[in-house]
Amino acid sequence: MTSHSLPIALDFDEGIDRKTLRRLRDRFLMVNEQRWQRTHSALTYRQQVVLEVLPLVFHLNHPSLPGYLDRDCPYGLTRYQPSEPTLNAAKRLARTFSVKDEGRRRPDIDALFLMGSPGTLGHSVASDLDVWLCHRADLSGRGVRCLERKAERLAAWAASLGVELHVFVFSAADWREGRQRAEVTGENCGSAQHYLLLDEFYRTSIHLGGRVPLWWLIPASKEAQYDECARQLIECRFIKGDEYIDFGAVPSIPQAEFLGAGVWQLYKGIDAPWKSILKLLLIECYARDTDQPLLSSVFKASIYGGETCADRLDPYVLLYDRLERWLLAQNAPERLELVRRSLYLKSGLPLSRKESVVGSWRAGLLQQLVVSWDWQATELRNLDNRQQWRAEGVMTLRRTIVAELTHSYRLLSRLAREHGGEAAISATDMHLLGRKLYAAFQRKAGKIEQINPGLAPSLAEENLAFHHQSEQGGSPGQNGWLLYRDLEDPSDAFWQPVIRRSGNLSELMVWCYCNGLLNRATRLNVRAGTSTASVSELREMLDALCQFVPFPVAPASREALSLGVKPLRNLLFVNVGVDPQAHLTDRGLHKLSARHDSLGFSGGRDNLVSTIDQVTLNSWHEVSLQHYAAGDTLIQCIKNILAAVVAAPASLPEILVHSHNKGHGTAIARRVQELFADVLRHYFAGGLGPHPLRYVIEMDRRYFVLQFHGNEPGFVALDSAGALMEQLARPQEQYVPVVFDRGALLDNLLLRTVCHASEPANVQVFYRVAGEVATVWVVDELGAVVSWEQPFTNRRYLLVPLLRFLDNLVERRQLRQLHSVAGMAGIQCYELVRRDGDWKAERRFDEDTSVTLPGLEVQAVGVQEGDSHLRFDIFCGDQEFTVQEYGDQLIPAVAHYIRSARQPGEHYPVYLTDVHLPHDLDPQVYQQDIQTTQYLYYRAALEESLNRQLLG
Repeated sequence: MTSHSLPIALDFDEGIDRKTLRRLRDRFLMVNEQRWQRTHSALTYRQQVVLEVLPLVFHLNHPSLPGYLDRDCPYGLTRYQPSEPTLNAAKRLARTFSVKDEGRRRPDIDALFLMGSPGTLGHSVASDLDVWLCHRADLSGRGVRCLERKAERLAAWAASLGVELHVFVFSAADWREGRQRAEVTGENCGSAQHYLLLDEFYRTSIHLGGRVPLWWLIPASKEAQYDECARQLIECRFIKGDEYIDFGAVPSIPQAEFLGAGVWQLYKGIDAPWKSILKLLLIECYARDTDQPLLSSVFKASIYGGETCADRLDPYVLLYDRLERWLLAQNAPERLELVRRSLYLKSGLPLSRKESVVGSWRAGLLQQLVVSWDWQATELRNLDNRQQWRAEGVMTLRRTIVAELTHSYRLLSRLAREHGGEAAISATDMHLLGRKLYAAFQRKAGKIEQINPGLAPSLAEENLAFHHQSEQGGSPGQNGWLLYRDLEDPSDAFWQPVIRRSGNLSELMVWCYCNGLLNRATRLNVRAGTSTASVSELREMLDALCQFVPFPVAPASREALSLGVKPLRNLLFVNVGVDPQAHLTDRGLHKLSARHDSLGFSGGRDNLVSTIDQVTLNSWHEVSLQHYAAGDTLIQCIKNILAAVVAAPASLPEILVHSHNKGHGTAIARRVQELFADVLRHYFAGGLGPHPLRYVIEMDRRYFVLQFHGNEPGFVALDSAGALMEQLARPQEQYVPVVFDRGALLDNLLLRTVCHASEPANVQVFYRVAGEVATVWVVDELGAVVSWEQPFTNRRYLLVPLLRFLDNLVERRQLRQLHSVAGMAGIQCYELVRRDGDWKAERRFDEDTSVTLPGLEVQAVGVQEGDSHLRFDIFCGDQEFTVQEYGDQLIPAVAHYIRSARQPGEHYPVYLTDVHLPHDLDPQVYQQDIQTTQYLYYRAALEESLNRQLLG
């Protein structure tokens, strides 16, 4: 076979020779046959059968052949006659296979092509096979869908033989009109490009059967007059229409395609950077060097000129030659070196290992290039030993690659803006690609950087040593960690390079795991310094990480990227390298108590949660870590997780908790897990929320009240039970019940019982009598809670004044809102009693608020005078006491009047029967409805002042 033939010239103006056209077609087919043979030789014996029978399985709808779907599936490949080797391959698959003559049936499939890297220098054992299946234009929609399902079955069969096969089903007419159905998926460029893909198809495709491209017969010099030349060939009957398939011309690449194509290659570059770098630079070259012909035109012109050597026509050689000339002209030697590395690594050929590449045409071709690059043996050995690359080198290389990808993206974006055209990529695809790039490359606080996007096969280390900085001397208080490899003698740490530094051990562990440095086979060494970390603790953390997210972290799906980001699961590492009872452990002491709650442990009510490291996997498959070590760590962590859940309450994230099982670790993890589960369940019950409620947590002798304000969670820390009650009595904008954590206020079960019995739209009175003292709780219509103690003589004196006061409030509200009386709050009374070891709230109905009590009717009317101080006028029966008249002596005057109205020796407290509050209680706010607990607050303050004067 000669590598060069005489040039072929077609003159459409002077006349065309049919014999010359056939000779030209045969020359393309000869180059095609060389590429087919090269593709075939690159596959294993088992895989070769896929290539051999691929046209046959679509030409015949035979039940014995792979991919068979049903008898109605379209079949028949135009002008295809299976060869003897193909028929033999089919018979090896199915002994019962035989070809039947079906007469002159109209074929459903026009042509079948391979495209991309097969048969080229860039094809490696990891490469896939992309197939274009072109059906006739008038095939029914049902027939197209049937072919697509058959293609899926065929891909599954090929996968069983170790071949990754992708079959794209469309018609040439749809392609020319841009109607092919496409979206961004793992192997589909979506709407990102049309002419760039056609350019690649024409210079890389391998014809497998059916019609051959009409493009072959149009000289490169006539690309701009392609349609006119094609029409002349067909209408003048120089060719038969059913012999050729027409995808159209590629005279140039529209500027509108560059942005979409560039983003698409960035998308692909996340997982396969070497191939994407080559294509990105070609796109940039096309965009900036518009005077040069496209590579497809170079390929076609070479064949017209007599070139038939597969080496010199290799698409990757043509690609490299173009980039080399362009980058040398740009004086960009660093970028050219990256191109060379990318091409070498894309080929997957280790030239430094002679035994593995002997006799390979690809190795010979690559060797010629390497010699021309003047590479040294050390460079080859470094590239060939990728399995020995370490994290430090990979991080440096990754920065170079990300810089190149980012440079290309920004340049392409600028070019697209300058030319004023809209990007040839749909808004949806652009959005998805942008999210994919953001998830892969964007840096943000706490995000674990993925340093090995397909650069090295593995970064796994046999030995890793974690050293606390306090082991290194220096200034006291240093709490960071250093990561080393193969450090058997700790004294060598001063001379060995540090792989990574981190502020906390959990971040270092997660980084090592997510980047593949650390696995269960890795031997660990720990120099804990002032921490309590140990090898056993790190082993437990590794087990927890393996359960939390498999390595490698898989890329997010299209469906996930099409939605907003949300947390999928959280792993909480509690007290990593920390002993929460170190102050006792150092003295050899251990607390003994009946209190085993890890948030209020032992008699000292110690909180055993000192630090938390929150590892989050979100729906875009980003892994991040947030460290909580100062302040109220557990509450801060709860608040942040609640805030992240608000956007998607229907799918609560999984919460996993781990604490080193030494000491109380297991109990701590279980308690924290229960707390998070309880909080999420209450706030997002039914897949909705956040529901309005106040969640009370008792911890470390303090109380924390969690509450949402709109969609933003917040908390209040309170140092005493009294401060908690003040907080629970605060006015609310809507009904907000109080929910207690399972470990909160276990020494105040009465309050827990009261709040549990709370219900909306009612004012509820609860009481408990213990000897001569009664405790009263009122839960108002919006869930606010007030409580007080008072002397007890009988239930009549305990309840009647209060219930009468509340009746007056309710009656006044009903009069003010007569149209909605049915929805107004009622008054319910309960007594707290002990039943079967638990406190119960039992309804009491027999209190008659109309019973007359001794003494005067005492009422107070609030007056807001524009400042922050509220003043009251008081009425005792028919007697009026105003602030204007009595000023600061109002309370003593009222007490004197009440005392004078009583019989000698009568000493009992006074109760206000009614209080009126102004709606501008707060001068800056007008309250349409004032809550019951606000009335009770002022009632209690006035009663205390009066009784102090009266009984003091």
